[in-house]
Amino acid sequence: MKKFLFAILAILILGLLIFLGTRISKPETKMNQGYVNGNTAGNLYNGGLFCENNGVIFFSNPSDGGKLYCMDSNGNNLKKLSNDVATYINADDNYVYYVRKNPSDSLNFNFVAFHRNALVRIDRDGKNLILLDTEPSLYASLVGNYIYYIHYSQENASETYRVRIDGEEQGLVMNDPVFTCSADGQYFYYNGMNVDGNIHRFDTATNTKETVYIGNTFQPIVNDGEDVYYIDGNTDYSIVHTNLNFDNPTFITTDSVDAYNVYGSYIYYQRYDEEGSALCMIKNDGTEFQVIREGNFCDIHVTSYYVFFRDLDTGNMYYFLRTKPNSVERFNPGVID
Repeated sequence: MKKFLFAILAILILGLLIFLGTRISKPETKMNQGYVNGNTAGNLYNGGLFCENNGVIFFSNPSDGGKLYCMDSNGNNLKKLSNDVATYINADDNYVYYVRKNPSDSLNFNFVAFHRNALVRIDRDGKNLILLDTEPSLYASLVGNYIYYIHYSQENASETYRVRIDGEEQGLVMNDPVFTCSADGQYFYYNGMNVDGNIHRFDTATNTKETVYIGNTFQPIVNDGEDVYYIDGNTDYSIVHTNLNFDNPTFITTDSVDAYNVYGSYIYYQRYDEEGSALCMIKNDGTEFQVIREGNFCDIHVTSYYVFFRDLDTGNMYYFLRTKPNSVERFNPGVID
């Protein structure tokens, strides 16, 4: 019994030393110049499992339990970066940011288990891990030199927080938890959660917010400060395309939509239909509609070359070339020890 207690104490001390090392002896942080955004809105709404930056895709590898890997944009040069299960991945020129979502394992006493759900920063090569927030986090989005995200505490439940990329200046942004996924320069756009479904814009330079669009919206995606897509709650969750400056809402599809992603002029979405659910694609003018695969899918992610999605029934991840929608294959990149 004494040996067991001594072992536990030793592990706790080691964990404390490692934690202090990540907080005190951390290397100097390279700050961003300007309002860099860490991932696309559509990818982050779908869990942030894939993130493309400077010719590299950082991703949660389904072959290795969701651990953090990277590969070239064309799928070559697979590398393992961390044993962490990674979600809500963001990247800039120097770092990768993600929400660690490691499984609970009561038989495996290690430092990772103490903060198995946390906001993390590492170098692009997987070195120099730093904990930015040790509390449970969700929907992390990089805007300039800050991560905006949902922070959970036992005292206040879920709130919207921010933290600087060096781990400093952590604090409350707003009491309500909002999806910060749709970042565009210094702003992020979000739909109301509790009172309304309007689209609001938060200015990270001035820490102010304003309502920019009235409607019953969900998961807005805003590009170039005016081009908007959203799921419309008043029309059985169809996809709407409009402009903030010259509002002329156009229904891209009348399908009921469970999840979607936008890349360029194409929309990829999961159609809900009791008799024919399917992953579909359509152009933003309503043309070139195509059923990619029938079934129930989620986690739709898009990069410059590929579209990735997960089968809800089997949990398997699939992908296809954006230029060849009929080329669906199982995404199984392999494991690196």
